[in-house]
Amino acid sequence: MKEFVEFVVKYLVENPDEVRVNAIDGENTIVIELRVAQPDMGKVLGKKGKNVRSLRLLLAAIAAKRGKRATLEVLE
Repeated sequence: MKEFVEFVVKYLVENPDEVRVNAIDGENTIVIELRVAQPDMGKVLGKKGKNVRSLRLLLAAIAAKRGKRATLEVLE
């Protein structure tokens, strides 16, 4: 899942080298921490947060297939 998030976000932003993704895999939950540069934050969030909501929905679907829950945290 980490690679999926990294792949998608790098195509959204202008500074793909500054994208950092960290995955914390617990017993029942996977937490994905996404760090992007301040100028790219708006592109990741999208208009009214649609991009990040779509990404969270896709992660939830992938995690559900693995029998887990997923959380995406977008950090600056």
